Amino acid sequence: MEDQELQVKVMAVLKTVIDPDLHKDIVGLGFVKEMNVTGGKVKFQVELTTPACPVKEQLRTECETKVRAIDGVDSVDVEMTAMVRTAQHSQPILTKVKNIIAVASGKGGVGKSTVSVNLAIALQMSGARVGLMDGDIYGPSIPQMLGIPISPPKAGSDNKFFPHEKYGIKVVSAAFLSKEGQPLMLRGPMLGGIIQQFLQNVDWGELDYLVIDLPPGTGDVQLTLTQRAPLSGAVVVTTPQEVSLIDAEKGVRMFESVKVPLLGIVENMSYFVCDNCDKKHHIFKSGGGNTLAEKFKVPFLGEIPLVGEVVEGGDSGVPVVLGDPDSPVSRAYQALGGQVAAQLSITHSSEDKSESSFELAWKG
Repeated sequence: MEDQELQVKVMAVLKTVIDPDLHKDIVGLGFVKEMNVTGGKVKFQVELTTPACPVKEQLRTECETKVRAIDGVDSVDVEMTAMVRTAQHSQPILTKVKNIIAVASGKGGVGKSTVSVNLAIALQMSGARVGLMDGDIYGPSIPQMLGIPISPPKAGSDNKFFPHEKYGIKVVSAAFLSKEGQPLMLRGPMLGGIIQQFLQNVDWGELDYLVIDLPPGTGDVQLTLTQRAPLSGAVVVTTPQEVSLIDAEKGVRMFESVKVPLLGIVENMSYFVCDNCDKKHHIFKSGGGNTLAEKFKVPFLGEIPLVGEVVEGGDSGVPVVLGDPDSPVSRAYQALGGQVAAQLSITHSSEDKSESSFELAWKG
């Protein structure tokens, strides 16, 4: 069989491989790259929209199995690559950042900062370029959780300064603007100024994802960020009990009102697993996060268990997803990273559809 004829058959088979998140075949999505067919040897790339794709291995296996079944194919070499898509926005800030993810909660004490840190680490571990902005001006905790000493950021050119770096993540926090242990005593209008500095005066470089840890509630900082930062999407953190869900609902409605896509709900401190019985104990009730997601018709991104290792990791400056990457809670955070990345890809796909529809209407 001619190499060209075999390549046509390979491409036809790959059109039957459907991305389960985007609901399109990988050829139509433009994922298949660098196709090479020589004497029965087939080699090609599948370029996904994120290195954190949760179905990466599923797609690889399906491609290999279906292509290997073609008569005339002796071997199959599938290389999985990724190119993170850029969210569409017109604001002239953070132009080198492809996606900005806000992590929010309606109230304090639900572990929002812990989720932000471990989500950022999980995305970085997948191979993505990641930044983390500590937007909790009054209670900045990110430096402690990452083990970063409190020191002023280094100044660069054009009145910009460089973020600190730890574990491959670029980090900015209001904690770096004061001496260790000293509070930042600011009035409302000054908060917006600090946030504006983080958005305009930090040399973030090129990033695939910038995770912003918002303060709890729906006040000045949250509104400033949602209005001035080109947010790609938001994740709302809650715990299962009713009082947390009531406040989390306010956070969801805030993002709806400012037209920021809701990537989904994550339920933190969802359950505790007993060492002796391996049974899940739902200390704060159960199912609340899923119920909230169903109410607003947004994805439920998963449950994060309540374990002591998470607290120890935050106190020691070594996040649990790094300190014990194979533990159940670390796997939950890694899955969360994959789900968030997948939801961003779905959002971008919807934006592309809207743009295509507009272009067709214009041409018509």
